[in-house]
Amino acid sequence: MNTPFSPETLLVKLLEIEALLGRKRTVKWGPRIIDLDLLIYDELILRTPDLILPHPFMEKRRFVLEPMAEIAPDYVHPVFHKNMAQLRDELAGEGQELFKLQD
Repeated sequence: MNTPFSPETLLVKLLEIEALLGRKRTVKWGPRIIDLDLLIYDELILRTPDLILPHPFMEKRRFVLEPMAEIAPDYVHPVFHKNMAQLRDELAGEGQELFKLQD
């Protein structure tokens, strides 16, 4: 997907959407009504106080890697130098079960 926005601007827009949909940031990693994350941005590696790219936990989360492996199995993670299918296949299964919604 292409965007005219810089990663920082895109993050601000995602946070605005979360707020419009009722998300209130009260507890870090607490329950939330919606959670929009910026996972990757081309092959950019970025570390600022507000944004880390690629997302620092995406390689540990099956709920991220399963859909990524479906839509972009050959996309190579710029830090780990493995594609999304490889990262998914190497992920430990404990606590990582997914339930697909019906089509």
